[in-house]
Amino acid sequence: MKHYLVLTVGSNRGIPRIWLQGPNLAHAGFRPGLRFDVHLQEDRIRLVLNEAGGRIVSRKRRGQSDQPVIDLNSREVLGLFEGQPSVRVLMLGSGITILPLASESRRRRRLALARRALLAGEPLSMGSISHGGGILSHAVHAGLYAEGVDARLMFANEIRAELLDQAREANDAWEIETVALAAPLQELAYDRWVMDRLPAVSILEAGLPCSGASASGRAKRKLALPEEHPEVGHLVAPFLAVIAQVNPLVVILENVPLYQASASAAILRTSLRDLGYDVHELALRGRDFNAIEDRERYCLVAMTRGIELDPLGIVKPVGARPTLGDVLEALPWDDARWSTMAGLKAKEARDREAGKGFRMQVFDASCDRIGTITKGYAKVRSTDPKIRHPENPELLRQLTPAEHARVKQIPPHLAAGLSDTVAHEMLGQSVVYQPFVALGALIARALKVWCAGTAAGLDEWIRSTRTACG
Repeated sequence: MKHYLVLTVGSNRGIPRIWLQGPNLAHAGFRPGLRFDVHLQEDRIRLVLNEAGGRIVSRKRRGQSDQPVIDLNSREVLGLFEGQPSVRVLMLGSGITILPLASESRRRRRLALARRALLAGEPLSMGSISHGGGILSHAVHAGLYAEGVDARLMFANEIRAELLDQAREANDAWEIETVALAAPLQELAYDRWVMDRLPAVSILEAGLPCSGASASGRAKRKLALPEEHPEVGHLVAPFLAVIAQVNPLVVILENVPLYQASASAAILRTSLRDLGYDVHELALRGRDFNAIEDRERYCLVAMTRGIELDPLGIVKPVGARPTLGDVLEALPWDDARWSTMAGLKAKEARDREAGKGFRMQVFDASCDRIGTITKGYAKVRSTDPKIRHPENPELLRQLTPAEHARVKQIPPHLAAGLSDTVAHEMLGQSVVYQPFVALGALIARALKVWCAGTAAGLDEWIRSTRTACG
């Protein structure tokens, strides 16, 4: 390749125009006075030198030299670039090739891949980053399936191998062919051997670690910026590298609400825009979906441009929220898990005397809400939610992992078999389930509407993307 450039598609009297001029043309062999032919192909234009060609390279005087000029000003020739503001020009040893931008070719390719699967009734392919135990994957899959769109999890990346082992055993979203990628994201994303073997997917979802963006994480490390976190602050970069590799139709990212104002989110939304996505951002709260835990999550949904998605169309449930009594296990009154927790009560008294705001959170079966349960819940900390004994108010206990799952609406079997510590870690860093089921259903409805409206053009799209470069 001699030269590569991105060129604006201009207009002359309402007709599209591409103007090539300068020494790069001569370097590629197109000197003034030489003749060439224009070959129109399905997704590109090729200019090939030919002594008997139908066109001639013009000349334009600049200073003391003549510069070669090629002026393409024809709706017939440039019609395949209709609606595209720019194109890429590849000056090769064998001629000049004019193509859609790589981002446009990739956009078309992912549209064609998803449309073909939908029309054939085949599952959409999915990938997962920062998978944990796959709760987000399971919820999105359930929402898609509820609207008649099946999905197949092709790969899942998670730094903790034991969580991937758990997902393979317990998570219904996994297939026998699902590839487990137990590695730090930043290591995986730049491993060309692995990345070249990952399949393209229609849906890529991620729950990037929030340690740098959360208020507690920033305070603990005294971070001026979330991106200063030494372990996870930079993960937006490898995440974008994975997106570029697997070229998803839809990208779903969840994180803490503060992530929305981070530099990482700004980089992500503008990069996705340039890759051909429309970016939608919304807040999903547990209480809006009748969850007992009112966890709020920031959600970014990047939908490939050309498919309409209205976040306001997400369906919220009606009816009353359940109470803790609906999800608590019937433990015997003398079960060993009941305790006076005298040490924690004494600490609360000391905090009060010192004027600190730390208080124990105690709930009973009549409550329809509970405080946020984090991944460190198994440490039995003073400010984490506790359950009051139904008969003796002096006795308290922790939630069991199954109860923890239920207050987040998560199917308890996803954490079954884990130790209490690991189960609480997996659940505590996850999402409230039903908001993301509703999001999966919203995406499925949008895809069905889009597919029904464009089915007639399937063959044309497949032909135009089959040989696209980039």
